[in-house]
Amino acid sequence: MTRRNFFQVSAGGAITLPEFQPKSMLHVAAHPATSAKFPVIDVHTHLFGTGRRAAPDSPEGAAELSSVAQCMDECNLQTLINLTGGISGTIPAIRRVMTPFGGKFLTAAEPTWARANEMGYAQWQAEDLAKCKQEGAVGLKILKTLGLGLRENGKLVSIDDPRFDPMWEAAGSLELPVLIHTGDPGAFFTPIDRFNERYEELQHHPEWSFYGRDFPPRSELHEARNRVAARHPKTRFIYLHVGNDAEDLAQVSDWLDRYTNVNVEFGARLGELGRQPRTARKFFDRYQDRIMFGTDATFNAGKEFPQQDLVPPMYRCYFRFLETEDEYFDYAPSAVPPQGRWKIYGIALPDAILRKVYHNNAAREFKLKAVFG
Repeated sequence: MTRRNFFQVSAGGAITLPEFQPKSMLHVAAHPATSAKFPVIDVHTHLFGTGRRAAPDSPEGAAELSSVAQCMDECNLQTLINLTGGISGTIPAIRRVMTPFGGKFLTAAEPTWARANEMGYAQWQAEDLAKCKQEGAVGLKILKTLGLGLRENGKLVSIDDPRFDPMWEAAGSLELPVLIHTGDPGAFFTPIDRFNERYEELQHHPEWSFYGRDFPPRSELHEARNRVAARHPKTRFIYLHVGNDAEDLAQVSDWLDRYTNVNVEFGARLGELGRQPRTARKFFDRYQDRIMFGTDATFNAGKEFPQQDLVPPMYRCYFRFLETEDEYFDYAPSAVPPQGRWKIYGIALPDAILRKVYHNNAAREFKLKAVFG
């Protein structure tokens, strides 16, 4: 009998896996949170950059930020840090549209990778980063372009290529935290087959797979990134997405123990953290001074539907995970979970840790005024 991707039902019909949306029969306590218990600094959002329909300082751009500001007020979000679209030529426009909203919005800078193969790039990028700070940048965002996209003579450029040393050093001397995205989830580096827990996601986005071809193993990417952190101890690094190894918190703990200039944030990683609540709770307790709140939130980025319609429910999943002991709930506001077919559990952080994760750790790293002592 040919094996097919469906489940047989008693009535004789069949459904495909994408149609399978079971409703839990569990009766457990639920404490959905409409807003965060303490004011939040989200260090990982995307307000500008690739895919955005409106120019930063256009009337449409201002209107979009007004909509985002309303979402922030609903959820007790004090500040969002934008990580994309900021170079020395665009930061002034971004800052102009942000200014009317007070301190709600901040932006980071990005390297100009298009010039990376030019003579004198290293010194130019270091000087340009200083210009970005003068224009209002509060950090330096490194996309996974470095390690998985940037090439020279057809070969991928290593994350720890010495040509970038002046950039890392400049970030340290300018006191600009480096928010670095290295690699991707482990499932993106394994075959897209029946054993891959993110099979459905990769079926929808096969371009997210880095299995095969000439891409390095994920462990090599992490090791190269760690060598950069070790080589530049005066530069502060924030490993995005829990260092893209939230599936192995023992490994992330080892990095944090070895590199005192490294912190983490957990944007788009509730699906990993929330299904290991006891381990995650211990991790947050041990590294409570080095974990920052982040979501990877994208607002109205030119998709087929307005992203901000999902923003408050998405944030409330984070609040529920951090603040409650609720069991077996969704990590994202969608009919079919986007990353994998599982639920998560809350870790009920005490207020002292919540204040640090929601606010104080980011306020310290980005030189912002802390609400709490």
